[in-house]
Amino acid sequence: MTGSKDKEILIGVTGGIAAYKVATLVSLLKRHGLGVSVMMTESAMQLVSPQTFSALSGRPVRSSLWDRASAHPHIDLARVADLLCIAPATANIMAKSAHGLADDLVSTTILAFDGPIIMAPAMNRVMWEKPATQRNCEQLRNDGIELIGPESGHLSCGESGAGRMVEPETLFEAIMSRLS
Repeated sequence: MTGSKDKEILIGVTGGIAAYKVATLVSLLKRHGLGVSVMMTESAMQLVSPQTFSALSGRPVRSSLWDRASAHPHIDLARVADLLCIAPATANIMAKSAHGLADDLVSTTILAFDGPIIMAPAMNRVMWEKPATQRNCEQLRNDGIELIGPESGHLSCGESGAGRMVEPETLFEAIMSRLS
């Protein structure tokens, strides 16, 4: 993609088991010459080590609103990115975003970001089908957030159905398309 070398992508990783897939996404973005920064929720760090994303992105991972290096880390992150991608987008982060709640670095940065936002939903099929989740999806779409997925398939809980995060390559293509 022409001009991708100067593009900055901010990835918000939340606490779904699909967080492991985001390592492949970060690697794909870096291999295509994009700058990639990663921020993680506390729950995400229980599933995938921040060091994994730091090694793949070549940058430190951010996880706290109380980072001593910056008085306003959510504003700093929001100002430098061309696109924000939340993957996996749990029911929790989607509900927070739909209602403007901001109580951690990821949710606060979403609220502070004024560029394109892509979310890749991932959750149990029952959670995905709940009327509250579907109302939140509708609100997010109305607010201009692009939802990519989820897919149907085998879920980590042992069930099958809608709720599986799209593959990293699908998310990569959506990001590249949105940047062009």
